[in-house]
Amino acid sequence: MSREIETFQVQRVIGNNVVMVQGSKNGKEYVIIGKGIGFAVKDTGAIEVNDQRIEKLFRLEDREEWSQYQILLEDIDPKVMKITDEIIGDITSQFPGKLNDKIYLALPSHIQFTIYRLRSGMDIINPFLQETKMTFPKEFEIAFKAADKISAEFNVQIPEDEVGFLTYHVYSAVSNVPVGQLVKVSNMVNELLDQIRTEQKITFEHGSMNHVRLMIHLRFSLERILQGSLIDNPFVKHIKKEYKTEYKLAQKLGKVIQSRLEVQVPEEELCFLAMHLHRLFQTIEKNK
Repeated sequence: MSREIETFQVQRVIGNNVVMVQGSKNGKEYVIIGKGIGFAVKDTGAIEVNDQRIEKLFRLEDREEWSQYQILLEDIDPKVMKITDEIIGDITSQFPGKLNDKIYLALPSHIQFTIYRLRSGMDIINPFLQETKMTFPKEFEIAFKAADKISAEFNVQIPEDEVGFLTYHVYSAVSNVPVGQLVKVSNMVNELLDQIRTEQKITFEHGSMNHVRLMIHLRFSLERILQGSLIDNPFVKHIKKEYKTEYKLAQKLGKVIQSRLEVQVPEEELCFLAMHLHRLFQTIEKNK
């Protein structure tokens, strides 16, 4: 990128650490994030491409997204941007590597709306809280610390349900899975678990090892399916032959997934699901 752009022309200074710019050569629009980067420049200034204060530089994909970001940042409390920077720093320290750029847009927006809801006396209810805690323990810990920072800065009490939603943003940042997709998958997992209970007339305690194992398998299987990530399953023939009941149920669940998410479910995923169902049924039978 440094060969392509000599300088960035400042379009808008959002705060001390966030500047919206345009490349002097290619005309593309970017957001620059860096400590103090906006403090010394004016709306008509320029930033050298090799400026040492540049920590993050990302491009919004289209004009509509650029306009949305401008509108968003105009309304964001500078203190929210500051706390967002701190939280992103905490995420980076635990998950080295490039974060999903959308975190810089999604997280401050979410935090500001959360503060508004809490100050307005609105309840925050998270139907996926327990699943989130069990599936993403490391991300939940980071979100819990983030909630403490927000509480201290804005004098609001962040409920644990909200910590669960913050966890989605943390996981989204490190995995590149959109927050909306995480919610969709959570709904789908609960629906599939209910169908398994109904079809087999079984119960397994919420939070039990059986529940956690199956829930985690379903979640990551759904994410692979949505992302089009194919996995190899060398036991397809064996599973279809030996676990006929489980495979038949897996096929039913696959049809639900296909209908709800409008995706094809690979046979390899169905067989892995059948294998997990077999393990579940065996464990339940032993504990009778």
